[in-house]
Amino acid sequence: MSKRHRVKYVHEGKYVAEVDVELLEDETEWSPYLSVADAYKLDDVRDALRRGDIAAATKLARVFALQPVANRGNT
Repeated sequence: MSKRHRVKYVHEGKYVAEVDVELLEDETEWSPYLSVADAYKLDDVRDALRRGDIAAATKLARVFALQPVANRGNT
């Protein structure tokens, strides 16, 4: 079994979080896959962002606030 470091993105409302995870690779049909701990970490980050608990989310990931770049109504 081998492991690869990857960044997964979680988008909730006006926030995006970069979550570091490891993808596990083996010879099964399920490969590559996340460990149970990393899957829970993604869920925890998503739940924290949904609650608006940015402090909890930043303990597990890098969190960014999204901001519109242009107004679609103006051309």
